[in-house]
Amino acid sequence: MKKLLTVLFTLALFVSCTGVEKDNSEPPKDYTEQNEQEIKDYLTKNNLTATRTDSGLYYIINEPGEGTQPTATSNVTVAYKGYFTNEKVFDQSKDTGISFGLNQVIKGWTEGIPYFKEGGSGVLLIPARLGYGSYDYMTIPGGSVLIFDVKLIKVN
Repeated sequence: MKKLLTVLFTLALFVSCTGVEKDNSEPPKDYTEQNEQEIKDYLTKNNLTATRTDSGLYYIINEPGEGTQPTATSNVTVAYKGYFTNEKVFDQSKDTGISFGLNQVIKGWTEGIPYFKEGGSGVLLIPARLGYGSYDYMTIPGGSVLIFDVKLIKVN
């Protein structure tokens, strides 16, 4: 059952925000301020220093890597662990990673993975607007900040 859930979530990772199932009876809620504070609190609590982009993505480079640097349309192989600011893990790849096109995933990954070169690793802190938005998606509650420990294994 766990394997099935992992496969389903991994497939969900490939869905962009525009593909998220929506209940159109209510307009989307703006979590921008709440997410910003949640990320800042998480960084402070864990004594982390991150870089913030204009879009609101935060990233930490632990190892920059030395190989090829991907673009937003590259196909890559990435190993990752996804969790919330409360440290609850919602998905994790195998150490061998998973391959996908960066134009097929959530906006936070499309923007964040190109900060690393092959062999690089770090953390992406993704506000809801760059993740799954304000609506619940599978095991992810609407408006959630998503944190991913990532290792860019290869630019394919």
